[in-house]
Amino acid sequence: MVAVQEFEDIHFTSRDGLRLYGRHYRPKVASDARPVVCLAGLTRNSRDFHDIAVALSQGAKARDVFTLDTRGRGLSEYDSDWKNYAVPIEMQDAIDFMMMLGLRNAGIIGTSRGGLISMVLAAAQPSLMGAVVLNDIGPVIEQDGLARIAGYVGRIPQPKNWADATRIIGDLFRRDFPQMTDDDFAAIARQMFNDKDGKPVGAYDPKLAKCLSVLDGPIPKLWPQFEAMKRMPVLVLRGENSDLLSEKTVEEMRQRHPKLSSFAVPAQGHAPLLRDVPTISAVASFFAETDEQNDGTRYGILSRSDFGHVSRLVSTSPLSTRRENSV
Repeated sequence: MVAVQEFEDIHFTSRDGLRLYGRHYRPKVASDARPVVCLAGLTRNSRDFHDIAVALSQGAKARDVFTLDTRGRGLSEYDSDWKNYAVPIEMQDAIDFMMMLGLRNAGIIGTSRGGLISMVLAAAQPSLMGAVVLNDIGPVIEQDGLARIAGYVGRIPQPKNWADATRIIGDLFRRDFPQMTDDDFAAIARQMFNDKDGKPVGAYDPKLAKCLSVLDGPIPKLWPQFEAMKRMPVLVLRGENSDLLSEKTVEEMRQRHPKLSSFAVPAQGHAPLLRDVPTISAVASFFAETDEQNDGTRYGILSRSDFGHVSRLVSTSPLSTRRENSV
């Protein structure tokens, strides 16, 4: 069955002048539950979170969900200087986004690169976040997984049509996601490629590959940044077939963090797709359990009318509401 969900497009300008894109999945009734901000992986975008954003913004514990296309990804503008595709600058994009929306003490879902941004954010601006889901990422990144990613970033061929895009995604995912079907591959293709005049086109700046090519050996371990999360509950998702986050690292995270829980996603690699019911339920339960009793005060979400008074906001209105199909 095809699920249809309305969301509001958000266009805003970062502090260094790039036009960036995000989404707001708004509950039908105003919610006092903790809002959630979703940060995607290295070459990924807001579309990765559509299914889980729909689920979290509906139901008995509905909450506002925001997603962000970091610079150079999805529908956000590319940076003319590829060296700005760096975690500290991308963290600043997330800070700009959250400050613009008036968010504080929010939940974060960080997939891969988005999880790295979350860990650095916890050290730099801890008041912005109150609970975190790290999707297949931790303070230690396995070199084999990093090498695999470096092998395809910027090198995926341009598909001729959507059927060709589905085939390409199948070739990339089949080994580590053995239970995925052709319909799944088609849905993921729609997430990974932009649509231009009915045809698939790249959805990230190919210059992102340079960020990986300059790496010299293992990247630094982020245990100090991770430990900045000790004051807040953390849920770690790990794909059973992941080559980027090891079981050993998850166990050490558990030992170092008193409020950490974990969930293993069966038959999925890096990174879990956040589309299956068990994983979505685990995330929804985590946020429901970690919502704070805040005496009726809001977490800081601006109302629709407030958006018009934010200087960096270009547009977010009923006119920009779109509908997206998710298989």
